[in-house]
Amino acid sequence: MGNYDKIIKTSEYGITTGSAATAAAVAAFLSITEEVSYVNIKTPIAELKIDVDNSKKITNTSGRACIIKRPYDDPDVTCNIKICADVEIIPTSKIKIKGGEGVGIVTKPGLQVPVGEPAINPVPRGMIKDNIKELLPDGKGVEVTINVPNGEEISRKTMNHKLGIVGGISILGTTGIARSMSSEAYKESLKCQIDVAIAQGYKDLVFVPGNIGENFALKFLDVKRDQIVQMGNYVGYMLEEASKRDVEKITLFGHAGKLVKIAAGIFNTKHAIADGRREIIAAYAGLSGAKRELIQRIFESRTTEEMIDILDSETMLYEVFNSIAESIEEKCHEKYKMDFDVVIVRMDGTILNR
Repeated sequence: MGNYDKIIKTSEYGITTGSAATAAAVAAFLSITEEVSYVNIKTPIAELKIDVDNSKKITNTSGRACIIKRPYDDPDVTCNIKICADVEIIPTSKIKIKGGEGVGIVTKPGLQVPVGEPAINPVPRGMIKDNIKELLPDGKGVEVTINVPNGEEISRKTMNHKLGIVGGISILGTTGIARSMSSEAYKESLKCQIDVAIAQGYKDLVFVPGNIGENFALKFLDVKRDQIVQMGNYVGYMLEEASKRDVEKITLFGHAGKLVKIAAGIFNTKHAIADGRREIIAAYAGLSGAKRELIQRIFESRTTEEMIDILDSETMLYEVFNSIAESIEEKCHEKYKMDFDVVIVRMDGTILNR
């Protein structure tokens, strides 16, 4: 924690699940002796003022409180969820943190939290302890149980199933503040898949854009699900993270609409950032000997699947996509010192390169 010049109003930003859990714990503790409508908590970078949704005294040594994780300008599935804490004063100087309803349990190695423990990351644990410690009488401790009433349902919309976190969401955050339209939390969850795979002994990984690629990879490749890493649009970021770890080989497996962009050195495949699919496929068709009319038809196509159909009708499909796959491997080798394979598919799962 640190020294702060001012309290940041959470209406200006979002708060992490870690900050919500911390605020709920503080409010639950305070509710034993007073009515609470808001709390101030310290995070690693700021002090936050957070409204309390509800709180109540349970006994002379216990209390309960809930925080609503208010929405902000970000497509965060945890916006508007309720995060609660039950607090019980205990006759020791320890602060114990437990996961209750809707908080996931870690079942695979490789994460920041050991297997069998609730998925409450180190920074949120530290925030809860540091903020509660300032309130405790000498010689007293507290047991804090974090609950997320709809956590198990919400977790189905997250990466938790890939990371081996079951039964609920994770309590996360490194700063306590969730900034609008930030992709950092999402990238962190993607990166964790690599750590989980490595912890289970895998050095040969399959990187896919998403669920469709994962399902086809399981169908066509002799791999386990834990070897498959979803990279989203962050191809370059994920390859960089893999290169920092003990990964020996990566197979890039996915739909042509995503993977062909890498052949042009595009390592963030989000459509709004970079497209170029028609230019890339048209260029490689030309390099493979396509006539001007065919190149024009490809260039005027609206979808990648339409371009694939045109090449297939001209018996140029494999020639073009073999060339694209080779270029993808070359582009990856230029930046990252690992072995690479590339498998490009269309929407029905047909493999386009040999």
